[in-house]
Amino acid sequence: MKHYIAYLRVSTDKQGEQGHGISAQRNAIGSYMGAHGGELLEEYVEVESGKKNDRPALQKAISRCKMSRATLIIAKLDRLSRNLAFVANLMDAGIDFIACDNPYANKLTIHILAAIAEHEREMISRRTREALAAAKAKGVKLGGHRGAILTKGIQLQGLKERRARAKDYAADVYPTIRELLDSGHSLNATAQALNSRRILTARGFMWTAKSVSRILQTAEDC
Repeated sequence: MKHYIAYLRVSTDKQGEQGHGISAQRNAIGSYMGAHGGELLEEYVEVESGKKNDRPALQKAISRCKMSRATLIIAKLDRLSRNLAFVANLMDAGIDFIACDNPYANKLTIHILAAIAEHEREMISRRTREALAAAKAKGVKLGGHRGAILTKGIQLQGLKERRARAKDYAADVYPTIRELLDSGHSLNATAQALNSRRILTARGFMWTAKSVSRILQTAEDC
């Protein structure tokens, strides 16, 4: 059976419409699952603020999809499809994704949007190169080790991002682990409980007492 994590959105400037909007999104998701089958594991509701890229509920939904190997499902793609931060999050996460209003075009849509984002990045890179060339033409010394410094900087940034993702994952699953331990579960029993809930480790494996212990150490060191 296919498993889903629902992601719903409301806007702070439409408080009066929130109840209706949420109901409509739930109905759309329910109708899709009724027609195609599957099990809804959990839903996350995003209350959008003025900061368009600030989507904590989306990050939690993506993390849960990774943990449970579930598919992220939303009611409508609409303006989310034009938000590059949203598209980047989905592409980087590597999770399955379904939009109820256009379920057969979602993969193509995501790739097209990714291509647009890549084009914008190339334009930024081109402008940067042109700026550097202009600076050099004016006699500005850029330094002989500039390339090596940039490469090292990129490598360090990648390491920081991987560590950050590991900490984020630990932070997401820690409350569940802590709750199980506080209720009297041993490390082994906690691992079994996580496995029974279809929550996987960061690398997609079944839980063991050792992996539970590692999460505890990572989360409590943060």
